[in-house]
Amino acid sequence: MNRTTLSLIAGTAALAAVTGFAALNQPAAAGPDTARAAAELPVERTSLVCPAPSSSDLAETAYTAFTPVTKGTQDNGSAELLPAGQESTDTGDESGKGDEDDKGEKDGKDGKGGKKKAAEKPLLTQKAPGTPAAGETTGGDAPALLGTAEGQFAPGWTVQATTEVAAGSGRGLLGVTCTPADTEFWFPGVSTAADRTDYVHLTNPDDSAAVADIELYGKDGALQTTVGEGITVPPNSSEPVLLSTLTDEKQDDVTVHVNIRSGRVGAAVQALDDKLGGDWLAASAEPAGSLVIPGIPKDATAVRLIAHTPGDTDADLKVQLASPTGLITPAGHETLHIKGGMTTAVDLGDVTRGEAGSLILTPADRSVPVVAAVRVLRGKGDDQESAFIPAAAPVGTRASAVDNSAKGTTLSLTAPRGTAKVKVTASAGSGGGKAASQTYTIKKGTTQDVELPVPDGLKGTYALTVEPLTDTPVYAARTLTATREGVPGFTVQTLPDDRGTVAVPEADEDVAVLQK
Repeated sequence: MNRTTLSLIAGTAALAAVTGFAALNQPAAAGPDTARAAAELPVERTSLVCPAPSSSDLAETAYTAFTPVTKGTQDNGSAELLPAGQESTDTGDESGKGDEDDKGEKDGKDGKGGKKKAAEKPLLTQKAPGTPAAGETTGGDAPALLGTAEGQFAPGWTVQATTEVAAGSGRGLLGVTCTPADTEFWFPGVSTAADRTDYVHLTNPDDSAAVADIELYGKDGALQTTVGEGITVPPNSSEPVLLSTLTDEKQDDVTVHVNIRSGRVGAAVQALDDKLGGDWLAASAEPAGSLVIPGIPKDATAVRLIAHTPGDTDADLKVQLASPTGLITPAGHETLHIKGGMTTAVDLGDVTRGEAGSLILTPADRSVPVVAAVRVLRGKGDDQESAFIPAAAPVGTRASAVDNSAKGTTLSLTAPRGTAKVKVTASAGSGGGKAASQTYTIKKGTTQDVELPVPDGLKGTYALTVEPLTDTPVYAARTLTATREGVPGFTVQTLPDDRGTVAVPEADEDVAVLQK
């Protein structure tokens, strides 16, 4: 990850941060204290990566991008998605100097001294903040995408790929939120069993190669792997790695650890089941003693919790369900014991029992870092479909979910630590309409499937933006549902903070820094 660097030289200051850039103005006069309270300023550049959506010839993928309107931005910029390995032909606005994810300006080369192939046309180009932009692809050879937003489009830029697969392994509705590149990921909930085909997609947005190590952890600890170390991801490209080729062991519940030893990548797991459909599994929130898994659908027929402790210390977790009326302890599953370095799974059945719910995991005694996710099933018999929900970070200042329709969208909000007020805005539609907002109160320890505001004159899809109005942590998840040929397809995405602003401290000139 990038680290913040602060230089003070003769009255000038600049800050390059992992989430953006902002110029600091020279103060009128120096004072005894050179550091002041940080100001929150909009980021000026955001980069995201989207994995290749599907290998099925029957796949139909919709891409949607959205930037909420943010105060303090200039009236210029651009936002677009390009196939990996290609560069934009749009000269656009170049005023964005900071990059919430990039480590430097692109040099237009492929990392081997050659020029990258120019893209004829971006898959998606956003026209204005506050209105979603849409694009689509079909078939099984759609590439991974690299996205960049600058200027007024950068703060909170959110992109999703939603794929429908009518038949075959992994059939159903698959959704993935495009993410910034990073250097470490945990994926509890993958499988190397015969009826699962799980790939970890590694997408490198930079002009130099990245090197990744993939480790697998099962019920007895680390699995012996053959080619999991030193996997090279070429510049501006994506590599899908079939997990079952890394080990001979067949296990239903496995945790994947992706560690980037050189460079950085975006990572997501595509989990495809022969009979139970499939979906994308996003990375779990960073290892922590307490975790929240929000937005389990109320009509879930089976919920399986998978957890892993990265260290050698055992963990005992208290398991609770935040329901619409308060915290409930699932009968027979009051606690979960996880041995150090191992992966543990437990079936919770239809734990939500027809009501909105979120799992709250807290230490039963001492706090030990843990990662976790759930696999959720809807439907019965041959009409079952699956989705995954990882432990999530809180919404923070603001978060958005895109590709919502007039029907088939559910937003779940939970406030495990205290009562919270939350503002939810439904944007204008991608084809027209007017934004609408509503404020909700979420009581302590509860989960609410809120009745969404409806954009006036909605045409196309719309975005949901969630903004907590109180300091109480709020967690959110959005579920999309669609039924095709009787199969109840669905996908769930959590809503972490969109990192649309960066803290920029004020600074005074101080000639003392030049003296030793």
